[in-house]
Amino acid sequence: MSYDLFNIARSGVRANSELLQTTSKNIANVNTEGYVRERTEFATTFDNQVGRDKTYRLLNEFAQKQLNRDTSNKTFFDQFVGEANRIDTLFSEESNSLSTRINSMFNNVQEALNQPSSSVARSLVISDTKNLLDQMNRLSGIVSEQKEVVNEQLEIFAGEANTLIQSINTLNQEIAGVSGTSQEANASSAYNERDKAIRDLSKLIDIETLDGPNGEKQVFMGTGEAVVMQNGSFNLFSISSDPDADFKELRLEVNGGKAVPIEVDASKLKGKIGGLLAFRDDILVPTQNQIGQMGIALADSFNQQNRLGMDADGELGGDIFNIPTVNGYAYKANTGTAGITATVEVGKGSELPASDFIITFTTNPNEVSIQPIDNKGEPLGNPSLATVPASGIVDSAAITSGESFGLQMNIAGAGVAGDQFQVKLNSGAAGNITLTTERGEDLALASPVRTKNNIDNTGSASISAGDVSSVTSGGFTNLPLGLTNGPITLVKTANTNEYQVTDTSGTTTFTVTPPANNILAQAGAPYSTYGFDFNIDGVPATGDTFTLEFNEGGFDDNRNGLKLAELQNGELVRQNVVASASADNHGTFNQAFAEVVTDIGVVTGQAKTNGAAFNALAEQSESWYESLSGVNLDEEAANLLRFQQSYAASAQVLAAARSIFETLLSAAR
Repeated sequence: MSYDLFNIARSGVRANSELLQTTSKNIANVNTEGYVRERTEFATTFDNQVGRDKTYRLLNEFAQKQLNRDTSNKTFFDQFVGEANRIDTLFSEESNSLSTRINSMFNNVQEALNQPSSSVARSLVISDTKNLLDQMNRLSGIVSEQKEVVNEQLEIFAGEANTLIQSINTLNQEIAGVSGTSQEANASSAYNERDKAIRDLSKLIDIETLDGPNGEKQVFMGTGEAVVMQNGSFNLFSISSDPDADFKELRLEVNGGKAVPIEVDASKLKGKIGGLLAFRDDILVPTQNQIGQMGIALADSFNQQNRLGMDADGELGGDIFNIPTVNGYAYKANTGTAGITATVEVGKGSELPASDFIITFTTNPNEVSIQPIDNKGEPLGNPSLATVPASGIVDSAAITSGESFGLQMNIAGAGVAGDQFQVKLNSGAAGNITLTTERGEDLALASPVRTKNNIDNTGSASISAGDVSSVTSGGFTNLPLGLTNGPITLVKTANTNEYQVTDTSGTTTFTVTPPANNILAQAGAPYSTYGFDFNIDGVPATGDTFTLEFNEGGFDDNRNGLKLAELQNGELVRQNVVASASADNHGTFNQAFAEVVTDIGVVTGQAKTNGAAFNALAEQSESWYESLSGVNLDEEAANLLRFQQSYAASAQVLAAARSIFETLLSAAR
């Protein structure tokens, strides 16, 4: 009996000693990140002794996986909001507003209209126009700088992810090496370290885990690609760019080291890397494209209207803005020798959407498709088809199906079917539009034509001031300027609605369909191709004569300047690539910039709201996980006291057993 008592007491001392060790280990690691508390349990043997012990980690894998998922969502929005807040703040500041600069420029145009012969008033227009371009360049520069920051951070985050992937794989091998052996119980630190590495990886990307053989953990991205597999296999991230060297993309090295692009949809990738890419795709790319689109639309429309006027030197107006040409980015898989440059087609700035384009050589010889793409590279609408002429100039005249989207491309060399180029006209032009002149005298505020009624007219009719629609044909082809086919004289005949028009081309009699608008167009060739026209208002008498002539000495005229000023309220900025025929698909310059600011604010605001929700979920998951796997000092202190008392009691039993045994020995002597 004393022998059994002795064995029971001895096993009790050993068991409570191990319980105290486990409790002490838990208490010592209360502040160790990633530590999972442990519990030691014993089974009772058939002879009422304490049997073999088992120490295990109190880990709830469901809670752990939920925590990893919520951590990925939280860090996604933390990263996105942290980056987006800076852009939102910058663009919402009044001092950074393009609308303020646009309004100031057009206000000075209005002032110049009051004094068209004033060189000071004209110089103020040029000065404010330069300020507008400087502001546009600065905002575009801010966005470009942020793109560089994204590239740098992407490199850093990818490196961190690779380090964690390798660490998880190494720990898998360490755990597999002791699985099923007597050393498995001592490998808890390796399990903890691996779980911490997996959680740290979940901060960078969305991940899922599966149990592998021998205690290994297989790790997959939320999009399905494997990053850590069994038997020591793993895949690493790499950074590459195709076709734009400044636009970095995340790739996964799979299939024997061949780089294959992974799915980078921010809603699937998540984590810090997902938040970073979503910031680039949802904020930076569309913002820079919209700024460039605004600048091109403004520059093109201003140039076109200025060309229709006459400047202070008595010459036809020229371009005020220089719209740059950008190089198309060739994809690495191209096999042909073709190269592409692109700009906006003259007069087509309002047709340009705020998107990039993919140009693809089709299977038909000398044919390309033009496909607008969104900020994630997905196609928008249907592609257009164009024939590449011998000149290599592809514009609206070369389109055989669809539209040109305002693009004018110069294609040199020979393309092979399937060769692709990416054209980034908007982002390439955003900070590179410049002034062609700094002379206020080059503003074409006057109209190059003027009209007059004959002083001897007896009817109530009068001729309109005249409207210029083109300077590339008719009376505007020769320099110095003048109406090479005029002056033009219009005489009312005795017949109803009949007129005679006379210039150096001869005399033509024709009948006007009331109302008497666009007289030269109704007169037919060659008058209809002169590039200008006028109306007759009122009732003319027989013999009444009207004249249209070159506006020589008309520097104090502001008629073309009025049309320049009207551009401020013209709907010249395209809003969508795909829109129905009845849709109002254009906005003013101010509306376009307001949309830029609004889009940034809305996307950032939504991210803040979602981020707050996922922060709360992550906190709940953290609390739940810690309640199951974390160290509770109150509970451990109670266990420590309980195990101390049990240890002391077992020691007393051992002492009693020893005393009984010694008494028995003494009695036997």
